[in-house]
Amino acid sequence: MTGVVRIAVVGSVNLDLVARAARLPAPGETIGGAHFARYPGGKGANQALAARRLGAQVAMHGRVGADAFAPEALALLAAEGVDLTHCVVDATAPTGVALITVSGDGENQIVVAPGANAAFAPCHLASIAADALLCQLEIPVETVSRAMTEFTGFAAVNLAPALPVPDAIVRRADLLIVNETEAAFYGAPLLAAPGLVAITYGARGAALFRDGAEIARAPAPRVAVTDTTGAGDTFSAALVVALAEGRAPPEALTFACAAAGLATTRAGAQPSIPTRDEVNAFIARGG
Repeated sequence: MTGVVRIAVVGSVNLDLVARAARLPAPGETIGGAHFARYPGGKGANQALAARRLGAQVAMHGRVGADAFAPEALALLAAEGVDLTHCVVDATAPTGVALITVSGDGENQIVVAPGANAAFAPCHLASIAADALLCQLEIPVETVSRAMTEFTGFAAVNLAPALPVPDAIVRRADLLIVNETEAAFYGAPLLAAPGLVAITYGARGAALFRDGAEIARAPAPRVAVTDTTGAGDTFSAALVVALAEGRAPPEALTFACAAAGLATTRAGAQPSIPTRDEVNAFIARGG
């Protein structure tokens, strides 16, 4: 495909409330001395911003509450030119919130209160005009299913968080994206999907499968990890952008792994997302 690709993201918008501590707490344990920060987040919004920074024209389809969190949750998307025409204010539900704890080595624990994201019903979907569609599972599965059914172009779903999904979503998807834990949840039927399947393995990189056979593998770049929050969303967006541009699967996977690796070197889900130039320069340096 020539020119700038157009990507529609149908998904969640959150405000991330992040506490960074020396380590993650055990069940029932309280840890003091943490540092607090607020960042725009939500898997949908993260992936929309990543796709935009990585060179696509992006439209975000989602819902926020009529509250003080909404402008903050949408701030980076608006600042970087993501089309928010179809990101609607819900007067009956709050903006989604993610409570995130990050340890000194970059691992995290996340609890999400979905708010308006859970109220994003199929009837709220606007018409989607794009070259590629990217969905996740932080909004009702029924809404994801409707978006996938009505869209006729390249359709990708990040099956996260891991939830039961209708077979129709798996059959319709041109690309399914999961991490290793999610792959175990979905089991053998995942690799039987008719489209591409991408599985990430953390520090062991990622692989692409078609018809159950591995067709590409890329290593994870060696970087100093600060925060892994949002790295998976960056990977998902980067892979969709690269494939929508017509890149071959091995090249697309390398691009996605490089983008995700860079995202772990900075704090916050959205502030950490690299630009296209940063990713290309990183790859050129052998990263």
